[in-house]
This record gives sequence, structure tokens and C-alpha cells, in this order.
Amino acid sequence: MAQLKGEKGAVEEPELHRIRITLSSTKVKSLEKVCAELIRGAKEKKLNVKGPVRLPTKFLRITTRKTPCGEGSKTWDRYQMRIHKRLIDMRSPSEVVKQIVSYA
Repeated sequence: MAQLKGEKGAVEEPELHRIRITLSSTKVKSLEKVCAELIRGAKEKKLNVKGPVRLPTKFLRITTRKTPCGEGSKTWDRYQMRIHKRLIDMRSPSEVVKQIVSYA
């Protein structure tokens, strides 16, 4: 990896880092789109990529009464928000990952 002392003409390789990117969103389509773009960019740079690993979906649930005062029939509203997560692992120099991740 590093250049040895006394060797002439040796090329110094950049240090490879293990990089883990965790993406989360409430919208699955946009999350899958971003994952696909990250992986496509990494494969163009010939990087070692693993993923996207689909992590379990988190359900945030709120149950509340419909009536504000407590009068009337006991009816309830149930709301839930789903949070989807994806995990991407890469092995590459940090400069290259900064280029790939600069998503705008």
C-alpha cells in the first residue's frame, strides 16, 4: 500500500476505506432511485460495492380519539408512518466516494 523506502519509481496507492452508507426515507421509490444512482456511480469507477441491503421497515403508529372533547361515540383514528432503510457498503479511497456521493 505505502511506498517503501529506497524503491525508485514506486507508485503510492491511495488508502482504501470501508465505507458504509445508510439511507432512510418514507418513500420507497425515491430511496431505490438514490440507491441505484449511488451503485451505478460506484460501478463506473470500478469500486467494490455490496448492497443495497434492505433493513427492516420501522412503523411509527399513533392512535387518537376523533372527538376533541370526549363526547359522543368512542371512535378512533389510526395513523402510521413507515420508515424504509437501505445499507450500501463500499471499499474505496475517500476522495472517490466524495465524488460519487455529491448528489445534487
